Amino acid sequence: MKQVILVFSLIISSSVFGQKLDYNIQKGFIAGGYDVVSYFSNKAVKGSAKFTYSFDGASYKFSSKENLEIFKSNTAMYIPQYGGYCAYAIGTNGEKVTINPKTFEIRSGKLYLFYNAWGTNTFELWQKESPEELQKKADNTWSKIKFKP
Repeated sequence: MKQVILVFSLIISSSVFGQKLDYNIQKGFIAGGYDVVSYFSNKAVKGSAKFTYSFDGASYKFSSKENLEIFKSNTAMYIPQYGGYCAYAIGTNGEKVTINPKTFEIRSGKLYLFYNAWGTNTFELWQKESPEELQKKADNTWSKIKFKP
């Protein structure tokens, strides 16, 4: 009986802890290869192939060695919310939608990215429709859908 319980426990723990967070990888990188540290200076700057780094199964590009080192020193601060998917789409309907890396917001020290194409700028919608409410909804939804299927 103890062996059955042990096997069952191993199966449960491997399925829970073996899951990987789902990151929005565009062009092979988070934020489409834009430097996630640069957003905190209110700039969307393309990263360079000279300064890349992988963390938690996702690859990042940086515009300088300095920004790469800053990221390494505090990864949790610079990783985009909701795996880099559109914050508005996560908050309104729980969909993992790609983003335009030039459309972003720093809110309470966190990076939020948004879809912006074909005449739809979800950052503008986010601002009009109560970002505080949408953020709460997105946080709740993301906790349920953040792992790869």
